[in-house]
Amino acid sequence: MTLHIIDWLIIVLFLVLILGVGLTFTKQAGKNVESFFLGGRNLPWWIAGTSMVATTFAADTPLLVTELVAQSGVSGNWLWWNGLIGGMLATFFFAKLWRKANIITDVELTELRYSGKAAAFLRGFKAVYLGIFMNAVIIAWVNVALGALLTVFFGIPENQLIFYLAGAMFVVMLYSSLSGLLGVAVTDFIQFIVAMTGCIILAIVVVNSDQIGGIVGLQEKLPAATFNFFPSIELSMQSLVETTQVLSISLATFLAFIGVQWWASWYPGAEPGGGGYIAQRMMSAKNEEHALKATLFFQIAHYALRPWPWILVGLCAIVLYPDLSATDKKLGYALAMRDFLPTGLKGLLLVAFFAAYMSTISTQLNWGTSYIVNDLYHRFLRPNATQKQLVMASRLNTFLLMLVALIVTTQIQTLESVFKFMIECGAGLGAVLILRWYWWRINAVSEIVATIAPFIVFTLIKLYTDLAFPYSLFITVSFTTIAWIIATFLTQPTDLQVLKNFYIRIQPDGFWKPVTKHLSIRAKKSQIPLLLTGWLLGIGLGYACLFGLGKLIFADWQGATIYGIIAIICLWGINKVLKNNDFL
Repeated sequence: MTLHIIDWLIIVLFLVLILGVGLTFTKQAGKNVESFFLGGRNLPWWIAGTSMVATTFAADTPLLVTELVAQSGVSGNWLWWNGLIGGMLATFFFAKLWRKANIITDVELTELRYSGKAAAFLRGFKAVYLGIFMNAVIIAWVNVALGALLTVFFGIPENQLIFYLAGAMFVVMLYSSLSGLLGVAVTDFIQFIVAMTGCIILAIVVVNSDQIGGIVGLQEKLPAATFNFFPSIELSMQSLVETTQVLSISLATFLAFIGVQWWASWYPGAEPGGGGYIAQRMMSAKNEEHALKATLFFQIAHYALRPWPWILVGLCAIVLYPDLSATDKKLGYALAMRDFLPTGLKGLLLVAFFAAYMSTISTQLNWGTSYIVNDLYHRFLRPNATQKQLVMASRLNTFLLMLVALIVTTQIQTLESVFKFMIECGAGLGAVLILRWYWWRINAVSEIVATIAPFIVFTLIKLYTDLAFPYSLFITVSFTTIAWIIATFLTQPTDLQVLKNFYIRIQPDGFWKPVTKHLSIRAKKSQIPLLLTGWLLGIGLGYACLFGLGKLIFADWQGATIYGIIAIICLWGINKVLKNNDFL
């Protein structure tokens, strides 16, 4: 497909704008590693929160939602909607704690919370595993999604895609390596607005096309079950239009999502208890209040407000492209962009996808480099390095990480099963990541065992059984939980002085009496009832906004009103919690 000069002009102007904004913060980012990786710990909540949302909006996200909708209807999105429960847990229970920790990366917490050689090993292992391996795989998957989009639009041969992706990554690497997190966060804010504007315009254009005939026409062309927010009890394949079929997720799968996965499974960006680039944004906020508000805004925007333009286009794609194979269902989104947008809007939508791509890649490069420099290079290789040397190392490692990710991108077909294996092998680790803040007895061995155990049981399940998800998840989580609990009580607790220092700095709630009895600190009133109240209200607010907006779109006025009232009540309750003198 050939773009008009107007489309190209829009794309070029956007790239110039992003580079200009990003490079503006070069001097400030070069002060020290705290400025480079945390923006000087001075981000307001709306910048930090929007940066979180922009990072989770990658080039592959709308394509994934399109595929989920094509396979399982609207209810298929529970694969990631369940994350709101854990996200609100991170908001109310952990956002303040991460900000109090006063560390550079979440991996650094291991030696703040644990002691001995096991803690040092865990920190080094996580720096390599997360900073290099996992980061490179995530970037590669985002590259593949952008490559699919470029193929649909420009017909670029597969053997040439890597050169175009290298060019795109170089632009992102340039401003992220020079401007640090502050430049990344500010450009994220701009990129998110551009990306969402483009997606909303696409949804409006496609839904109101002659082939669809508006929301009413869309509802007439698909079975009512396709629009259900919750899974159908029926497990059989439901016929849609002609040869196209949709499979509703089973009740067991739904229960696995909302009952186990959100707290038990680890995944970058959705770690139980926070972590990764979410924790990075919490730690970069102005203070504890801004950290909490940023995370709360992220949960609502990420789970409730952002999905609907994608879902609508995904539903339309079922009607418009019924002959797509199961592996190509996700391309329905890109095909709708190509087939329904006029001159100018094509450029805008491509800019929207470039914006989504750049915001994700810039964060992955900055976040991954923070582990390599702070938790590997500075901790083990150059402990006496100056701040200037660390900043230079950070910029160099950003470039090197880009090269590693490009190499992984060329091998992505052989890594698909490995990637899925890594995701499922995070099951069971979540409980330790949550409890390490609230139970003094958790130690480094607990986390090491919780990290390794899922790999063992998952491998045994795949080799010797035909057990599929969600039943495999139940077994993996159960085995891992038993393993780390036994390991905890068979090994020595963290050194008392380390625990005392941790408690003095963080002042966590929960089970810390064996530590506090050695301190002259007066026990404060437990905040757990307030935290639980805020968490439950946050879950109610998030899902009420999500389902209420969906009901509004599909003209179910009664349902929209009910969910709207629930959202208002929950918002009022959250405001009361935040204003409580014992909370902040």
